[in-house]
Amino acid sequence: MLLIKRLILLLALSWTAAVSANEADFGDYEIQTLASGLHYPWATVELPDGSVLVTEKPGQLRRIQDGKISPPIQGVPQVYYKSQGGLMDIILHPQYNATGWIYLTYAHGSDEANQLRLMRARLEDDTLTDQQILFSAEPVKATPVHYGGRLVFMDDNTLVLSSGDGFDYREQAQNPASHLGKLIRLNDDGSIPADNPQIEGAAEGVYSLGHRNAQGLAWDPFKTLLFSNEHGPAGGDEINIIRPGRNYGWPVITYGKDYSGANISPFTEYPGMIQPLVDWTPSIAPSALVVYRRAMFPELDGNLLSTTLKSKEVRRVVLGGIEVREQQSLFTELDVRLRDIALASDGAIYLLTDEESGRLLKVIRD
Repeated sequence: MLLIKRLILLLALSWTAAVSANEADFGDYEIQTLASGLHYPWATVELPDGSVLVTEKPGQLRRIQDGKISPPIQGVPQVYYKSQGGLMDIILHPQYNATGWIYLTYAHGSDEANQLRLMRARLEDDTLTDQQILFSAEPVKATPVHYGGRLVFMDDNTLVLSSGDGFDYREQAQNPASHLGKLIRLNDDGSIPADNPQIEGAAEGVYSLGHRNAQGLAWDPFKTLLFSNEHGPAGGDEINIIRPGRNYGWPVITYGKDYSGANISPFTEYPGMIQPLVDWTPSIAPSALVVYRRAMFPELDGNLLSTTLKSKEVRRVVLGGIEVREQQSLFTELDVRLRDIALASDGAIYLLTDEESGRLLKVIRD
C-alpha cells in the first residue's frame, strides 16, 4: 500500500512539474547587480540600515552599501577553508535592533579533524565584538565536505542549524549520539531548549535525524512549519517538512544512487522514516531556501523558493496547504550557479551567485 501511494505521489508531482494555467506565472521583474567581485559568496543578510552583509567562503565578511564593497570586517574567526569548508551562513537575531546579535556558521579545524561551528557576535565599527561560540558538531571528521551549515530562527526565538553527514560518515546520520546528519535546535544563547524532542541516546540539541546535507532551512510563520532542502547523492534531492524527533531516512532510504551508479540502499521507504515533500531525481543540487511572505510579489505568497547549483535556477514550489501543486523554474536567464537567496525588507529577492568572482543580485518588480 505504501508503494502504491508513493507511485501515485510521483505521478502527481511529475504532472505538476510543468506550470499550470491555474497558477499565476511569475513575471514583470528586473534583476539588478548590486555588487560583483565577491570571492565565492555563500550567504547574505540585510541590515536595518539597508546595507547588506555577505559571507565569502574563504573567510571574509563584507558589508555592501550603495554598490560599494567594504574591506573585510575584522574579528571573523579563522575558518578551515577547503573544498566545501569555510565561512558559511549568516543571520540576524529576530530582535536584532534590541540585541545586536549576528549568527555565523563556519568550518573549524584541520584536514585530520574538522567540524561545523556556530558563533554569535555584535558588529561595531565594522568589527565583530562580544564573540561567543555556541555550538561545535561532534564528533570531528576528516573530510572537507557536507557541513550543512544553514541557520533559521523560529517564532519562539529558538535557532535551528543543519549539520551535514560528512560524506564518508553517512551512517552517523542514523546514530542519535552523533551530530552528523542532523538538524540541531538551540536557544538563542546556545543552550538546549527544554522542549526539544526526547530521542533515546541523542547528543545535545538533536532535533531531527537522517539528513544527508541540508543546505536550506526556512520557517513559515503563517503555517508554523519548518522546511528544509537537502542534497541527495546522484538523485534524491529533497524538500522536507521538519517535525521534531522524526527520522528522515538517510542513508537507509533514498531515491538517489551513489555517484558510481551503485545502489546506496535497497529501500525508498522504511517503517518510521519520513518521505520527502518533494523528491528531485535527477538532482538539481538545491542550496538555500526561503518561504516568500512579502508584498512586492504577491503571486509568490507562501511559495518555497530554492536556489540551485546544478540546474542554475531558482526552483519555485507552489503549495496548496502542505501539498505540492506545481513547480516552476525562475531566473534561468542568469545561467549561473546560485548559492543563496534572501528576502529584503521591501519584498525584493536577493541572490548570490556561486562563482570565484561572485555577484550580489536583487530581483525587483519591473
